[in-house]
Formats: sequence, C-alpha cells, structure tokens
Amino acid sequence: MSYSIDDAKTCLESLCAAWGPRVDYLAIRLEQSEGTEIFLRGGAIETLSEGLAIGGHVRACYRGGWGFASFNDLQGLRDRVEEAVAAARLVGDEETHLAPIDPVQVTQHLPLSGTDPRQIPLARKKALCSHYADLLQSQDDRITTTSVRYSDTAQRVILATSEGTLIDQSWSDMEMRFAATARNGETVQTGRETTGSRKAYEDLENLDAQVIHSARRAVSALDLPTVRGSVYEVVIDPILTGLFVHEAFGHLSEADMAYENPDLLEAMSMGRRFGPQGLHIYDGAAPQGHRGSYFYDDEGTPASTTQLIQDGVLVGRLHSRETAGKLGELPTGNARCLNYHYSPLVRMTNTWIERGTTPVNDLFADIKEGVYARNWLEGMTNGEMFTFTAGEAWMIRQGQLAEPLRDVTLSGNVFRTLADIVAIGDDFYWDESGGCGKGGQNGLPVGCGGPSLRIKNVVVGGEAEDG
Repeated sequence: MSYSIDDAKTCLESLCAAWGPRVDYLAIRLEQSEGTEIFLRGGAIETLSEGLAIGGHVRACYRGGWGFASFNDLQGLRDRVEEAVAAARLVGDEETHLAPIDPVQVTQHLPLSGTDPRQIPLARKKALCSHYADLLQSQDDRITTTSVRYSDTAQRVILATSEGTLIDQSWSDMEMRFAATARNGETVQTGRETTGSRKAYEDLENLDAQVIHSARRAVSALDLPTVRGSVYEVVIDPILTGLFVHEAFGHLSEADMAYENPDLLEAMSMGRRFGPQGLHIYDGAAPQGHRGSYFYDDEGTPASTTQLIQDGVLVGRLHSRETAGKLGELPTGNARCLNYHYSPLVRMTNTWIERGTTPVNDLFADIKEGVYARNWLEGMTNGEMFTFTAGEAWMIRQGQLAEPLRDVTLSGNVFRTLADIVAIGDDFYWDESGGCGKGGQNGLPVGCGGPSLRIKNVVVGGEAEDG
C-alpha cells in the first residue's frame, strides 16, 4: 500500500502516546529517501539507477534494554511498535539512563544554494560522468583502469517520541568519486579524488582540473622513487589533517566506544593533555553548509558544536542521550543512523582542528630532512594506532621542497602524534569528501577540516598497496 509521509505524522504521535507508558522511552523514525546512483568503470556503465524508498524503525527502551523493529508499510506499524516494546521489556533488567532534552515540534529544511539534483535529468547526470571518465582515460596510454561514481540522495525524516517530540527535517547530499590506475610493468599507481556537497548540483560540475590531476598523479608516480623508511619530521596539508583528526582522534571521542571500554575511558579522561597550547579540536553539526550538518540528530537532540580539545587538553566527547546519561555528561547531538534499517550510533558530524598562527611557508623552516605529504589515497585505524597513505609527497631538504615521492605511508600512535605537533599553520580547508563507516553503517556523510601541521617523530615508509 502506498502512503504519504505527510499523512503519517498523526499516526506516529498516536502510537507514541498509546505505547509510550509501557516503556521508559519510545521513538518512531519515518524516512523517505530519493536518490540516483551511477557507476562507470573504464567508461562503461555498471550502475545507472534512480529510486524512492519509504520506511522507518521503532526503538523502545525499558530498564536499560533496547528493542528495535523496522518497517516499510504503515499498515503494519502497530505490530512493529508492539514488537519493539516487547523486546525492550524482555531484555531490560537494569536502569534506563537517557540524558534529558527538551521536546520540540518543528519542521526544518536544510536549504540548497543552487540547483536541487532532483531537478537534473538522469541523462544529464550520466553525461557528466561519461565526460569525467573520458578525461581520466585520455591523459595517458598507461592508464589501465578508471572509475567514476556519482550519487545523490534527498532524505526527509520524521521523528516522533513518547516525550512529545515531533521533528520533520529534510536535506540533500551529493558525492562524486574518481579514480585512475596506471601501470608500467610491475609498477602500479592510483590517483583518487572525491568531492561532495549539501549545497548545489553545480558543485559537481566543472571539476575537470581535479579529475585530470588525479589521472596525471597516477601516471607521474610511476617514475618516482619510494621514500627511505625512517622517522621524519613531516608537514601535512589540510586535507590530510582533516583525515587524521577524523580517523585517528575523532572515533576515540565517540563516547559509546569509551563507556564500554574502561581502558579507553581512562585514556580519554577529561583534563588529560594531548597536545600543545594552541591545539583546538571541535566537532559539530551546527556549522551550516557542510556534509555533516543538520538541525537535530536522530534522537531529537539539537545540533551543537562540541569542543573536544582546548589548548591541547581534552575537554569534551561526543554523545548520544544514553552515553551522556551513563557518563553524567550533556548530550551533544551526535546520535546518527545511515538510514531506517539501523539504530543511531554515536557518530562524528563535522570534525576540525582550528587554524593556527604559523605562516605555512614557515612550517618547513629548519627541517634538514623531512617529508611533505598532501591529500590521501587510503587510511586505516586500529584503536589509537593509524596508518595513512598520502596522495602526493615530497622530500624536504634544508627547509625546501625537493624530489617528489611515491608510496608514502604515515604511521603512529594518535596520542603521541598529537603531542608531537610542532606548529599549526594559519591556513584552513574544509574537505567535504568524507563518508564515514562504523558498526556496518558505511558512507555516512561527514565533513573534515583543518590547517597544515608540522609534526615530529612520524614513522614514514613502506609501499602502498596497488590500487
């Protein structure tokens, strides 16, 4: 049976009112998602689709136990509410800890500054992808594989709770990914670029220079030397800074990881010094115009900006209502789910290091032998350990950029690396290319930002895996 998402509000409110008294907390999240997916490999279309999905989930909490049920049909919603309530009452045997928030009834739309991608015909989107694919392939005969991925999604979410909250919010998100792989004998190199926007379809057009650069980077790297593995003083650009603060530090700031892990909770204790004076790290969905921005999270907590590190000292962490309640702290509006198939988890939004005061050129001064790394190809973290592969890199000799390098990886312990920050640049860049993964919910839009950084004692070396 088809139904209008507008017609569902009264139904959701009445079910919360009827079943809410049987549990400590009840929430129903209804979502309508409309989107496009295009994927070209070697210029040939592998995916070309448009879709509309409507569904939702029910979450119930009773004595600390959670019940969850998802649905695609409002006719069966009452049964799904009953299932979630029954599951919560079956497993709950402790105490519910949910930090209080004020109930709100509001409708919010995240405005676009340009054209809505839903107004663009599928043929035009496909033509844009084909154009970029042709650009990638035409740069050099040694390019053996190319890929272009386009996606746009318009989401509208209605959240009703037993506490009286009724939120109706909507937004659009767009992303493009480009990759070119070049081969010369046994040597294989890949150049990648990603861009995203929650502002306008036009942000995905006119990317020729970025696309061409990714392909030429792959080709030029074929003839570059690899770095001599060692411990170096390094300078990283703002894009790598954004990746570092998100992957290496941001996930450790998500409180669901901390309260379930006493060792991590102790390591991430408030007041602990992690870095130098002048190091300020934030996360928040309140700054508008970024891919991690919204008005309310998926529990109805208002978006905020949370300072995580102030002058090198840990002063905050990211919360859902439950983690905030269990740790006796304030909720931060960081409970997010990818879509209605999943429960909200504590997730980053837009994470950044504040710009510093050191002129960028001065970051290189007095480095007798070091490495300058820009952009990124891939990265991985394991707890407090990280390894990132730079998209481009150069040796630094006597304070000046020297020969370019390939296969440069940066590894370390995030706590020691933060403490080894020598200087913070006065530049800043927002990277809107991020899609974060956690708990099986991969590709959640986020923003990352920061200035260039100078860091000592970084392990550099090893060859990147073939792309």
